[in-house]
Amino acid sequence: MSTHTIAVIGGTGPQGRGLARWLAAAGHKVVLGSRSAARAEEAARAIGQRVGVEVLGDDNLSAATAADVVLVVVPWDGHRELVQALAPGLAGKIVVSCVNPLGFDKNGAFGLLVDEGSAAQQTQQLVPTARVVGAFHHLSAVTLWESEDQLQHEDVLVCGDDRDAKDVVADLAAAVTGHRGVDGGALRVAAQLEPLTAVLININRRYKTRSGVAIQGIKR
Repeated sequence: MSTHTIAVIGGTGPQGRGLARWLAAAGHKVVLGSRSAARAEEAARAIGQRVGVEVLGDDNLSAATAADVVLVVVPWDGHRELVQALAPGLAGKIVVSCVNPLGFDKNGAFGLLVDEGSAAQQTQQLVPTARVVGAFHHLSAVTLWESEDQLQHEDVLVCGDDRDAKDVVADLAAAVTGHRGVDGGALRVAAQLEPLTAVLININRRYKTRSGVAIQGIKR
């Protein structure tokens, strides 16, 4: 597997921290991004101590600019404004959208309607030269951080319009699950993948578990 310099925007949050942990452990150079460089550096030190390698921290734009692959792992609220601000650092790069536009009420989690179709498609419209891929939507943040073993019982579903970019992201998924990600189709499929996370959250709430997605019937 090729190694990359990977920025994790939102790397101080639970899912970003967990993904950064596994990517750093696999030998990639990882830079956490946050609105506060100091906060990113603090989280990076904690991850570095966990995996025994150096992890860097910086403000969001500096982290994105330094990387060749950028993971966007942030809440939906404020997504458009964040991507617009990061556009100079995202242009021309592989941008992995891990964002799930979700709402919550007394009945649980549910997917929100997005004018562009999905968070990933919104990113592609805002940064047309970026090679946007949707992936890592369905992995439990708690499991990513707490598990001592790779999440081999789960699959990372990958969608995008750039085949080479999808291949890179599918390879990155192996750092987390031990096997390549599963190609789910074009970027428009993100409109189905992102709200599926709401189903998993509701399952977790009902059954007090940490559910995931595993695809059967394909050759590894």
